[in-house]
Amino acid sequence: MSKPLMGKVALVTGGSRGLGAATVRLLAEQGADVAFTYVSSEKQAQAVIDEVHGKGAKAVAFKSDQADTSRAPALIDDVVAHFGGLDILVNNAAISVAGTVDDPDADTAALDRMHATNYLGVIAVIRAASRVLRAGGRIITVSSGLGSRVGAPGLADYAATKSGIERYTMGVARDLGPRNITANVVEAGLMEGGMQPPDPETLKALLSSLSLQRMGHPDEIAAAIAFLASPAASYVTGAVLDAHGGYNA
Repeated sequence: MSKPLMGKVALVTGGSRGLGAATVRLLAEQGADVAFTYVSSEKQAQAVIDEVHGKGAKAVAFKSDQADTSRAPALIDDVVAHFGGLDILVNNAAISVAGTVDDPDADTAALDRMHATNYLGVIAVIRAASRVLRAGGRIITVSSGLGSRVGAPGLADYAATKSGIERYTMGVARDLGPRNITANVVEAGLMEGGMQPPDPETLKALLSSLSLQRMGHPDEIAAAIAFLASPAASYVTGAVLDAHGGYNA
């Protein structure tokens, strides 16, 4: 198998399950040494490490809650101390909380935690990583089709976090371009084994709005992330790559 990422060091936030785990596995298969974060699923994190090690690649996991933005510099320091540098950052960690803006029983604490995790936490990690990323580095931010089109009620806050990190990543592309560091977005869609799916009626409506009218597999979205991390995407920056089954078509 071709190993276009040989000699590179990657960090994937939220890498113990779902899309994050698929991305860890694929980047490792392509030759990268991969660090990833998890919040509570230590057993799942170890399973991903064991799988990567079993294929002769390197992986390490760090427990880090992205909602605590003060942890970002220490996380980056840990990765650099372990692997000696950083070339690829994949901002994947996120949570989903639904609820209409006029719901009197809305869990505002949970919504605030989502904003901290999905938006402020991503910014904190990018800021910390940008200071150590080597020339030719890659930043890939995982967003959602909801970042550009809200297709159902109850998703305003989640969509806002995704739209926000998309625009922030565009600015990062401008700021870090002189260092030959690219910054791009992958808009992911509904995935098997991903976040808690919406209620059945909402899920049915969302699937019917897709050109492909099916849920994606984490490996399909991980392939888009790996492309943007690869030498083949050296002249791609400030872009949004849709990997959501045609949600915006």
